[in-house]
Amino acid sequence: MDIQQIKQRFGIIGHSPLLNTALETASKVAPTDMNVLILGESGVGKESFSKIIHQLSGRKHAPFIAVNCGAIPEGTIDSELFGHEKGAFTGATDKRKGYFETVNGGTIFLDEVGELPLSTQARLLRILENGEFIKVGSSIVQKTDVRVVAATNRDLLERAKAGKFREDLYYRLATVPIRVPQLSERKDDVYLLFKRFAMDFAELHHSVLIDLDDEAQQMLANYSWPGNIRQLKNLTDQICVLEKGPVINAKTLSKYLPVSEPNLPMLLGKIEGTEGMSERDIFYKVLIDLRRDVNDLKKVVFGLLENNIGGTNPVPMPPVHVSPNNNIVPVQTPVYSDNINTNANNNLGGNSSVQQPIIIPHENDIEYEETMSIATDITESTLSLEAQEIEMIRKSLARNNGRRKKAAEELGISERTLYRKIKQYNLEQ
Repeated sequence: MDIQQIKQRFGIIGHSPLLNTALETASKVAPTDMNVLILGESGVGKESFSKIIHQLSGRKHAPFIAVNCGAIPEGTIDSELFGHEKGAFTGATDKRKGYFETVNGGTIFLDEVGELPLSTQARLLRILENGEFIKVGSSIVQKTDVRVVAATNRDLLERAKAGKFREDLYYRLATVPIRVPQLSERKDDVYLLFKRFAMDFAELHHSVLIDLDDEAQQMLANYSWPGNIRQLKNLTDQICVLEKGPVINAKTLSKYLPVSEPNLPMLLGKIEGTEGMSERDIFYKVLIDLRRDVNDLKKVVFGLLENNIGGTNPVPMPPVHVSPNNNIVPVQTPVYSDNINTNANNNLGGNSSVQQPIIIPHENDIEYEETMSIATDITESTLSLEAQEIEMIRKSLARNNGRRKKAAEELGISERTLYRKIKQYNLEQ
């Protein structure tokens, strides 16, 4: 069966080369019993590919079941997949067959397979290796003949490095990987999908068939579509119900397109010493490192000031006065120095007696207020970060059962520094 016939049979819309490549791979692997891992963002239609693989295989007359692994609680997922014996756990009042037993001879689609607990991953690996499984609460080994098609929107190798997914299971599942392109990679297909959805909803709601003008079509194609095809389908449904049509312009369409979030700065690569740490702890670590940088910068600035004051041509300190709220602020007075801008003095006929003024901003100046505000923010954040640093050290020591060497490695600091911090913050256990 060629690609066009597959599209017609399964209602696939689009002519994107990436989509055609994915369909071609699915059609080639379908007649075999090889495990398939479907990769792609949420909403791109990964389940549709699992159904194509099943319907084009020799198991098409056998059962097919789709399981969302992320939607089943961790405490019951083993029972759902592999079944349980009576009395295996509280509430197990009867024997139960799991999906792998009921779908024997057919195909099981494990959506969001990256969310499986590690204990369940070990059971799944055994099924993929030799077709064997054991029910929860049983000691009897059972056999099953099930083809596994899995899907994920996560990077499973990255999760494997973080200890959250078995690397051997990944290579068992990804015998043949199929990547389904996101909608933003199929700009020419967006309008075709919109027309198809508009026809379906017009028939469903008994409403007028709507269309888009040229400008609205361009806007639709240029949108980022973070929710992919699912988002486009929902948007089309809204317009069919809420707008009279028959032609929608760009102004009307813009009301239904959420404003794209700005590109926020992100960290490239990995931060050394953060393996196994939560995102919150990593954030605190970055802030603490920033505090150290600020402290180092202050030492440099104060050092320069001390050297300048102790030099042969010191810069006189600006006059100050005390404000009503007891804050010491500089007075807007010219201060002269013999050692500033000597090159400019030489250009003025070599008259070294020419003195250049340094204007100290007054307390009411905008620049002065902004400077004082920044200084206040730095001071407050420094005090707050010290508390966060203490909390991070406590948590790390607790996670590592008081082993300071392990805690130092986790925090990304030397063991000597950790000892100093423990003594500084009186954290002796």
